[in-house]
Amino acid sequence: MTDYITSHPLDSLGTLLGFLYLILEFRTSVWMWVVGCVMPAIYIVVLYKAGIYADCGMEVYYLLAGIYGLVIWLRGKTESGAVVTVSHTPRQLWPRLLLIFIILYVAIAAFLRELTDSRVPYIDSFTTALSVIAMWMLSRKYIEQWWVWLVADAFSSGLYIYKGIYGRSVLYAIYSLMAIYGWWRWQRKLKQQA
Repeated sequence: MTDYITSHPLDSLGTLLGFLYLILEFRTSVWMWVVGCVMPAIYIVVLYKAGIYADCGMEVYYLLAGIYGLVIWLRGKTESGAVVTVSHTPRQLWPRLLLIFIILYVAIAAFLRELTDSRVPYIDSFTTALSVIAMWMLSRKYIEQWWVWLVADAFSSGLYIYKGIYGRSVLYAIYSLMAIYGWWRWQRKLKQQA
């Protein structure tokens, strides 16, 4: 199975789209959401075949979140009518985000451990739960999403090396490093808005 994954052209295409997505995210371009719908569709296939089921499920979430983010950014407002601009995550939101992360982590790990043949249920559930939080924060343009992505992407890169998905591993290692640059760039944007 590993030979199929590492030599599969879908991994390469997904990796290229991942770099494009990152460039568009730096620029806070709405087009990142379009790429963010195509890339997950590709990786649903790749990750399922590699037996990384939570990440595969995460790609379904990314696909749906891509549609959601596109709608929110095109409207320029959240469901409550709040204008979406680069901002800091409200302090009162952090405890809720932590609670959601813990619930997701425990639930996904239990599911993977009990109902699948996953060999990496804990790391897979950790990166998946963090990514759910980060993606939602991105849809709201919260600048701290970059730090959540840094942790999720660094652990994901190691997971992909372990599972032999080398193109995606390189992509996520670069994502980890670029999260710092993304934070800096969005910090500048935040100052310009002020």
